[in-house]
Amino acid sequence: MNKIEAAEAIIVAKTDKKLTWEQIAAEVGMSPVWTTSACLGQNSMPKEYSDKLCKLLHLGPEVSAALQEPPYKGTEKVVPTDPLIYRFYEIVQVYGDTLKALIHEKFGDGIMSAIDFTMHVEKVEDPKGDRVKVTMNGKFLPYKKW
Repeated sequence: MNKIEAAEAIIVAKTDKKLTWEQIAAEVGMSPVWTTSACLGQNSMPKEYSDKLCKLLHLGPEVSAALQEPPYKGTEKVVPTDPLIYRFYEIVQVYGDTLKALIHEKFGDGIMSAIDFTMHVEKVEDPKGDRVKVTMNGKFLPYKKW
């Protein structure tokens, strides 16, 4: 079983059991963002967690084994057309240079890690319409000079 097949099995089981990603993450013992990403094939899940997930969803050891495999990250080769995902691309297109300039001004020449990284997604209630709050927190990594 590969990661795509495992993700499909997980989504079917999640839907059948009427569970949310938050509920699954709480049972697994990891954050909702990381757990969802691992379930969708973008992170490898240590055996301890993949076994908990498979027990919760009544999935076999082949799913657990697929979850443990290192992924090929960022499998999209073109800009996605899904409106929600595309908006994140649009944000980077519009504000990418601004983010780069501000990060370099505050930290120097380097990058924000996507490895030593956390992300949280929150719902912020607002009388004018609920808002999405995404917080990304990555370690700053200066470029090495030699």
